[in-house]
Amino acid sequence: MFVLRNVGKLIFGSTTQESLIELPQGQLYLVRPLSPKGYSELIFKDSAIRIRRTNQDFQYQLVVQRVFEEGEAELLADEEGEDAEIDTLVGERDEKTFLLDEALHFRIEIREGGDETVLAWKDLSGDNGDLYEFVCDSVVTPAEVKRFLQTAQECQYERKYRKPHTTASDEDLEQFDFPEEQPIPPASPIHSPTLTRSIDSIDDMFAKRTVKREPAAEEPLEEPQEVEIEAPQKASAPNATPKPLEIYAAVSGELHLYDPQAGHFSQVEDSVIAAVSEVGKWEYWLQLDAAGKSILGTFVTPEINPVFDFEHLSFIFNHWSEDGTGRSWLLRFKDQPTLEKFQEGVMQAIWEKLNETKWKKIQEKEREYVLDAFNDLAMEDAPTEEEEEEEVEEEPEEYEEDEDEDTQQESSDGEVNSQLAVGYKHDRSFVVRGSKIGVFTHTPDNHLKFSTNISKVTTPGGKLMNPKKVMLHKEDRDMIMQNDVDPNKLYRMDIEYGKVVDEWNVHDDIPVTTFAPENKFAQMTGEQTFLGISHNALFRVDPRQADNKIVESELKQYASKNDFSSIATTGKGYIAVASNKGDIRLFDRLGIRAKTQLPALGDPITGMDVSADGRWILGTTKNYILLVDAQQHGGKNEGKLGFEKPFAADSKPRPRRLALSPEHVAQFYHETGQPVSFTPAKFNTGEGAEETSI
Repeated sequence: MFVLRNVGKLIFGSTTQESLIELPQGQLYLVRPLSPKGYSELIFKDSAIRIRRTNQDFQYQLVVQRVFEEGEAELLADEEGEDAEIDTLVGERDEKTFLLDEALHFRIEIREGGDETVLAWKDLSGDNGDLYEFVCDSVVTPAEVKRFLQTAQECQYERKYRKPHTTASDEDLEQFDFPEEQPIPPASPIHSPTLTRSIDSIDDMFAKRTVKREPAAEEPLEEPQEVEIEAPQKASAPNATPKPLEIYAAVSGELHLYDPQAGHFSQVEDSVIAAVSEVGKWEYWLQLDAAGKSILGTFVTPEINPVFDFEHLSFIFNHWSEDGTGRSWLLRFKDQPTLEKFQEGVMQAIWEKLNETKWKKIQEKEREYVLDAFNDLAMEDAPTEEEEEEEVEEEPEEYEEDEDEDTQQESSDGEVNSQLAVGYKHDRSFVVRGSKIGVFTHTPDNHLKFSTNISKVTTPGGKLMNPKKVMLHKEDRDMIMQNDVDPNKLYRMDIEYGKVVDEWNVHDDIPVTTFAPENKFAQMTGEQTFLGISHNALFRVDPRQADNKIVESELKQYASKNDFSSIATTGKGYIAVASNKGDIRLFDRLGIRAKTQLPALGDPITGMDVSADGRWILGTTKNYILLVDAQQHGGKNEGKLGFEKPFAADSKPRPRRLALSPEHVAQFYHETGQPVSFTPAKFNTGEGAEETSI
């Protein structure tokens, strides 16, 4: 008989996460076919593998956890429980967690004879070719393995497309089969030194982790960068370039590669042919060739971080090799017409990929709006304020210790800070983490000081809940929140008591996507009502109504699925609504059609904010922030806002796309192993204050 050892502690206490599927018995190996470190290492002799949810939508984890014989867990807990730091490290080592992403190339292989089934996935932090392999015990049936693979593919689909797997066809899931991968190498126990559980080995592991956190101090880690810069012609390219169905653009130019050590681009080819083409259903390819040989090729997606610089007649983008290494490349063109032709080809490919609609079907002015958004906008960082730096250095020692403890605990739990609500009335901020809410006060020197926490948030019926969306309400005395499992209900927490006191059924047939105050500063007043959106509706919520809380006279529903995602309001109560398609609608009041609809760029907008006067609109996507001037600068409506009067067809505003430069995106990935993902951006705010920063 075996038991799983429960480990992991939160800053606000312990938590549990839902497992979707589990294979109960097997061995975990780390296999290094090409490494001099040794061919194979046995990580867990007895273990279970599962797929579990996270607190973020469409994000799942692949988890392998060590299984203990009965009594072994208690014995080890007695030996190691004296030291919290050691206990944390042991807990981390008893469980391996991986974000379930297609980059893992997760796959399954049944050995000849059918007596051994292996699950394998890439070690993204290891050397090229390194694999984790979970070898199933004979008690695990083929049907269980098949269901596990199916679930893994569905989770990868949800992460990639940010929508439920129920919308996926069999063909959609086949992209996660990875047939191009080589056969999974055997994980031979003969070459596998078992990890020991001595305190010495824990100290060694801690030492290795400390070194790993400071890659800049490791000279050998810099060598691959130098080699890549000197020999860019060896950049990864596919074995076979996809056959083009239609060529969108083919131009010549110079090719440069970014040198992260020198901090600039260096020319590597004086003449290349850059071609953008359609290669499949909503699939597009960028190919660079020189002297008849392939330099590199990549699918055209937003993840290449395209930037067009008309001042220097150049196009900058990122290329990600199979091992996850990111490099920034620059194409320089001879003149502006050549750059414009190439820009339209790239943007046509990206826009069609995101919208699954042909570029030629949209109006010319909408195309110009999309193209303008991706032009380079040179911006300087805000100057560092020396006084603030000095104040940080003089922070009380107690605060620094608390902060240190938070960092250690955050690294060992499965929860993340998911929601932030900033109070206008009483200078308090609230951070949601799982089913806990941390309360922080604002200090005179613009810092946050931990005050208390609200643990184990429950519904009025006593059921534990993880708040998915939160908003302060009624002079910061209440917090409106949504449970992550019931989109048709909202809850009211009394902040002073730290308890959920009301449960509201918003509407039986209209789920709530998100909600916002009636106007930008309504939470400073006793206003009872607030606004909400579903995927195709905009409405007012009045908690004082009996039964359903939606005010029917102020409900605007659309027949088509607009896929609304975010909402924000101005000081006067004008409303901006964004969607997962990337378009933005501007309303002057509820219950009517939008005065203005800004074209979709294609990237889902995950957060919205509007300046108090309605002049500036801020939309957040995964890879960039969109800033739009909503004031009209010509025509009969000059000086009016897009909320009040529609823009003329030939005078749509020019959007400003704020993003990290491609070379910084690549450096970020190199340092953290994670892609860039912006959290919702906000203007600096305050009643009577002018917005000057983001």
